[in-house]
Amino acid sequence: MTLPSTHDVALAAERRTAARLLLAHPLVASDGPHADLFPLIRRHADWLGKRFRQVLGYRLLVDSSYARLFKAGLGAGSGHRLERSTGTPFTPHTYACLALALSVLVTAPEQMLLSHLVADIRAASADAGIELEGTGRAAGKRTLVAALRQLVDWGVLIETEGQVAALAQETSGEALITIDRELARVVVAGPLSQARDGADLVRRAADPGFGGPRTYVRRMLVETPVVHLDELTDSERDWLRTRQRREAQAFSELLGLEMEIRAEGVALVDPEEELTDLHLPGTGTIAQAALLLAERLVERLRPQEPGHPATGGTLVIGVAAPDGLVDEVLAGLVAEYGQRSNWQRGYLEDLPSLREAVLDLLVRMRLMARAGRLRAEGEGLPEGYVDEALEGRTVTDVRGARPSGEGWVLLAAAARYATQITVRPATSVGKDTAVQEELPL
Repeated sequence: MTLPSTHDVALAAERRTAARLLLAHPLVASDGPHADLFPLIRRHADWLGKRFRQVLGYRLLVDSSYARLFKAGLGAGSGHRLERSTGTPFTPHTYACLALALSVLVTAPEQMLLSHLVADIRAASADAGIELEGTGRAAGKRTLVAALRQLVDWGVLIETEGQVAALAQETSGEALITIDRELARVVVAGPLSQARDGADLVRRAADPGFGGPRTYVRRMLVETPVVHLDELTDSERDWLRTRQRREAQAFSELLGLEMEIRAEGVALVDPEEELTDLHLPGTGTIAQAALLLAERLVERLRPQEPGHPATGGTLVIGVAAPDGLVDEVLAGLVAEYGQRSNWQRGYLEDLPSLREAVLDLLVRMRLMARAGRLRAEGEGLPEGYVDEALEGRTVTDVRGARPSGEGWVLLAAAARYATQITVRPATSVGKDTAVQEELPL
């Protein structure tokens, strides 16, 4: 066996670094936060474009001043949401402001006053029949500022003199804005010209095209924390079962990710902890409360004998988590940890808001979910999508692997965050048995 040369190792490392950057930041500007790595993307543009197209069906556009990886969606409820600087997620109104701003900027002059940009956005909303909720009032101004600040973060807008935040000032401050029209044109990745409405755009964006099950499963693996088997169709589960070992090697080489394979599903793990916008364990009230809630629910709801159909067992991907139990456990956590762990006072005084935020994080981490129809049952499939395994092939039966109906479901991946009690014999004769608590990572 011939060992790779030093040059080959260095080349693979450069390509992996560039691929990881694009996956985490699909829009990279030559003068932006990642300017030091932009030359790597330019140097390996052809190879990266080919690999992203082959593996994930993503298109890569590399220009002299920017690189744009056009990702595709995964269907309703699977998007990576935008957030304000406070961590508050964008509302539909904020997204509307962002879309209207982009519609103006693609044909705007190179520089313009902030007040003129706002006037053009309002005119565009009127032309589109979209009512902006009080852009003249304080709350409406803050919402528009949040959209414009996102464009500043992307490099579409440059605050030449003053800041876009001046819009929210009581005195209606002014600013001079420089516009990168090229970046404005490449922000939107979805097939806008083909979509009938927003819901249709989400469905079309999630269509893997000619890649079919292969492409969709790969996208699920790299874009979500974990893929449970009942989130895949028969053909997707069949493809994953027959290819998962080879895919593990491919993702390791391309992105430096390690594949963790379980009976209930598969996850790609990043040893460097860079390729994620979600962290658990994490800091702050919500992350701490979510971790503790997941741990306690697993202790209370863990199935006794989960197994796999291939060995005669019963596959358990999720168990019902009654609303009353969630409220009870969360209230207990607040009483036990709230004060001494300095949890945010606003959440301590508003348990419904704490509950909503904690469950939202657990859902995005794929540790909990709302009960309902799944992809394995045909939910959310694009028109004409092939969802049957090849004739004569046996796929894992996922029927009944999680409860149906209504309410919350605790998913199998949550067990990863449960405290395990490991009993080890004492090293010295005559001593009591030692008990050690371990939190698996």
